Amino acid sequence: MNVTIKTLGLATAVMLAASPVMAQEKLKIGLLLTLSGPSAILGQHARDGFQLAVKDLGGKLGGRDVEVIVVDDELKPDVAVTKVKGLLERDKVDFVVGPIFSNVAVAAHKPIVDSKTFYISVNAGPSNLAGKSCNPYFFATSYQNDQNHEVLGKVAQDRGYKKVYLLAPNYQAGKDALAGFKRHYKGEIVEESYVPLNTLDFQSELAKIASMQPDAIFTFMPGGMGVNLVKQYRAAGLADRIPFLSAFTVDETNLPAQQDAAIGMLSGSNWAPNLDTPQNKKFVAAYEAAYNTVPASYAMHAYDAALLIDSALKATGGKTEDKDALRAAIQKAEFTSLRGDFKFGANGFPIQDFYLVKAAKRPDGKLETEVVEKVFDDYADAYAKECTPTN
Repeated sequence: MNVTIKTLGLATAVMLAASPVMAQEKLKIGLLLTLSGPSAILGQHARDGFQLAVKDLGGKLGGRDVEVIVVDDELKPDVAVTKVKGLLERDKVDFVVGPIFSNVAVAAHKPIVDSKTFYISVNAGPSNLAGKSCNPYFFATSYQNDQNHEVLGKVAQDRGYKKVYLLAPNYQAGKDALAGFKRHYKGEIVEESYVPLNTLDFQSELAKIASMQPDAIFTFMPGGMGVNLVKQYRAAGLADRIPFLSAFTVDETNLPAQQDAAIGMLSGSNWAPNLDTPQNKKFVAAYEAAYNTVPASYAMHAYDAALLIDSALKATGGKTEDKDALRAAIQKAEFTSLRGDFKFGANGFPIQDFYLVKAAKRPDGKLETEVVEKVFDDYADAYAKECTPTN
């Protein structure tokens, strides 16, 4: 009798070990982010936001243990492609999350989606990937690039600014930024100036602004570019004379370096640290406790990306093999976003609210952006109508 019981016990153990639930390997997620150079802080916020979410979820997504593999794209498209191939072929990741910059996003897109791996952007939202080049393996927890800039275009139009000077870096997101601004602004563009990516000296542009005397300037200068531009703009005495409107230029990645030079400057965003939702308050407090800095939107989007993956895997029982089932679960977005209202459009980009925000100093001395007013409600991007995902 004892032998029979032991044999049955062994057989049962073998069956359990072979079952899909017991045999599930670690979920592998590749984080493709800019983590070096002047714009490294953007990638650091995204990395930290994603890892905080995994920690808050008990080290599991959809019930599966997680291995997060972080790679630095160095803000170089060719480097990004090489790193992505390593994630796909060597590490065999289940998801690629990132990147920050649109030139990297476009370069990495083909190898990722061709491998039928889900690609979730936590920032970059180039117009082509939202429109004609949309793909059922690509989703974004951020926005389409134009949208935050559209906030400032509408604000400039509503405030009656007759002449505006535009300034952006010369790459896809810079072009999308100015296109977004012009979608709602119908006044005169006195200059549309593009500078090389990673420009840090803006004296020639500031001299032109001072000479032209526009009613406002609008700019998109992320990372270290934005730090220098804001400081130089304030030092040139322009901040008190010509309103400074921007997106991704005055935010929580740059404010610690910009300090008082940025106070009062207006931006467009889909979120701010003081947004009044219970989930957001908890997130901001946890992020500050963990990293001793106020989170930026990059961190929020990455945290939401982890929540999205968790919700999708819960719906599929932790399984990733059935791509159609997993895609349907991702598309449903059955999680509570830190920003509040959130759902996906047909192109895999969010339909969400957008705000005018202002740089301010909190009572504890820390700087953050704070909501001034809601500008767009449940706002879809302009390129979704061009999307026909077929793969």
